[in-house]
Amino acid sequence: MNDPSPVVEEALRWLRFSEEDLSVAARLMSDTPTAPRHACWLSQQAAEKALKAALILEEVDFSFTHDLDALRNVLPGGWAVRDTHADLAELTEWAVETRYPGDWPEPNDDDATQAMSQARALHDSIVAEFKKRGILAG
Repeated sequence: MNDPSPVVEEALRWLRFSEEDLSVAARLMSDTPTAPRHACWLSQQAAEKALKAALILEEVDFSFTHDLDALRNVLPGGWAVRDTHADLAELTEWAVETRYPGDWPEPNDDDATQAMSQARALHDSIVAEFKKRGILAG
């Protein structure tokens, strides 16, 4: 893309941060021993940033929230992620439950693997839409 607009540049920046969070989560899980809660939190953050990249691209104002379903629901129609990721509640939980001790079980390796997989699929769905619109090569 030649000389992207400031909106496109900002959306791409959020998408890059999403990819970086996913990469760090994967690296953390490849180290042993690790605390899976960090990978879960980074996965939630990656999904949140990818959704916000799409909202920025669409120039949709969004509230300060970690609720992934709420963010997905304000995306305009036509985004595949609206249909392919109908329930993001479990991934949303990692925004808080992994950062603070509380009355919830700590995530294990399976939780981290599932969170990373769901976040990767969501991220990739948004990347595919950026490519479809000619914003990313591919």
